[in-house]
Amino acid sequence: MTANDYILIFSKVLGSLALLIYGMKIMSEALQKMAGSQLRHILGAMTTNRFTGMLTGVFITCAVQSSSATTVMTVSFVNAGLLTLAQAISVIMGANIGTTLTAWIMSLGYNVDLTIVVFPAFFVGIMLIYSKRHRYIGDFLFGIAFLFFALVLLSSAGKELDLEHNPDAISFFSSFDVRSHATIFVFLLIGTIITCIVQSSAAVMAITILLCSTGVLPIYLGIALVMGENIGTTATANLAALGANTQARRAAMAHLVFNVFGVVWVMALFYPFVNFVCGLVGYDPAATNISTAERAKMLPIVLAAFHTCFNVANTALLIGLIPRIEKVVCWLIKPKANKDEDDFRLRFIQMGIMKTPELSVLEAQKEIGSFGERIQRMFGMVVELLNTKEGEPFSKLYSRIEKYESISDNMEIEIAKYLDQVSNAHLSDDTKEKVRTMLREISEIESIGDSCYNLARTMNRLRSGKEDFTEQQYEHIHQMFGLTNDALTHMNLMFVKSRDMIDPNASFNIENEINNFRGQLRTQNISDVNNHQYTYAVGTMYMDIISECEKLGDYVVNVVEARMGMRQRES
Repeated sequence: MTANDYILIFSKVLGSLALLIYGMKIMSEALQKMAGSQLRHILGAMTTNRFTGMLTGVFITCAVQSSSATTVMTVSFVNAGLLTLAQAISVIMGANIGTTLTAWIMSLGYNVDLTIVVFPAFFVGIMLIYSKRHRYIGDFLFGIAFLFFALVLLSSAGKELDLEHNPDAISFFSSFDVRSHATIFVFLLIGTIITCIVQSSAAVMAITILLCSTGVLPIYLGIALVMGENIGTTATANLAALGANTQARRAAMAHLVFNVFGVVWVMALFYPFVNFVCGLVGYDPAATNISTAERAKMLPIVLAAFHTCFNVANTALLIGLIPRIEKVVCWLIKPKANKDEDDFRLRFIQMGIMKTPELSVLEAQKEIGSFGERIQRMFGMVVELLNTKEGEPFSKLYSRIEKYESISDNMEIEIAKYLDQVSNAHLSDDTKEKVRTMLREISEIESIGDSCYNLARTMNRLRSGKEDFTEQQYEHIHQMFGLTNDALTHMNLMFVKSRDMIDPNASFNIENEINNFRGQLRTQNISDVNNHQYTYAVGTMYMDIISECEKLGDYVVNVVEARMGMRQRES
């Protein structure tokens, strides 16, 4: 073969790998869109103990065909407080078993002529994609057709390479001593590094199957690469967890600890374990009289069988030791030093990788809940400011409220940016509606922050003018603040409850109370000013505070209406 032939075949291999990764991505995303929020509900409901958690991980990973997607989803749920660390570890164990289905699908590509299903799948898929009702099924068929087509191309490229008759390739791989643990360790590192770089264990598995099926790569070295892929694939979750909270980073680390432990004990029993797996599928690694066709048929099955046996055995060994793993990762990852709660930072949104729309929407919703809690703390400072008489404490508290107003502006911008990125993806109609709702929510919550700052400014103006309210005015302001705080409390309860458990009438009733009370105080204020109980300037500032509370109540109701999917009422 000429150099140009090798370049052409090598390009075909690279293109096939790209097609394989793209096909898995499309297939995984389509399945997640079809499942929608059910994946979140499954993770929350089926992780009551370590065994159901493990089975949940198996089920979801088999469904979405990506252990990385399951693991990143799990880490994000820990970050959002929806799963405990122990629950997450059991799900991750199951994800490691579920991902072995991918290897079996690939081995199928080397034993069955998949072209008979690839092109019909493309045809049916493209028709369904243009059907609004079944477009996700079409996406799934397109993805799996790309995956199978890539396997057909890889198998074809392997035959064209003809490595079993290439003396240079045979000489290179023959130079490695397959009976040396050092050689096995080197190939394990190679598998780890390549998987970390390409961020796809499926692609590295495809290369391994390709090399083994041609006969140039001994099965022991191929299995070493597979073990390396198990470690390398943990990089995805650990990268995604970099900006997350301590528990989420521990969940990602548990994935690495689990896989490294498995590799360590398999390395100690490497040759007996591999020979045992080979015996299960009827393959003799020491045999030399196997035909090329038989080898091409058997070795992909051996690799898939090893991948399954390795992960099942490792899970069986460690599922009873989840509390110990939890202690290990807690020791490895210490809690971050407490940051000042007044510093601007997003708690739940991670600008990471491997995000699905459902997961992104969940993170944004949790962040909006955090935004609402922060705004209520800001209102609590306003209440405290009203009762602060000394100069220095007043100035410090006023400055803190100013800082919170700036944080409020920044949070609105950052959450809106994140939602804008989410909306650039191929979203379902339901997810699009959720994004629109959340954009409306953050706008109204930011307006609540503005109202809190306006209240503080009015109090500062009162203090600067050497004026003060009467005892009765203070009493009325505290009553209004009480109603306003009740409204904020009901608003924040919405962010921790499902929509069907929310009673919007409670918020509407509070708003009516605020409006009626504002009307009473406005009438009384005119009478009190006319009776010279206080100056017109004091009366103006007093009503500014009362009216601002009424505006704040309106913004709260707007958030409630947005959350409930109601249209905004006219003022």
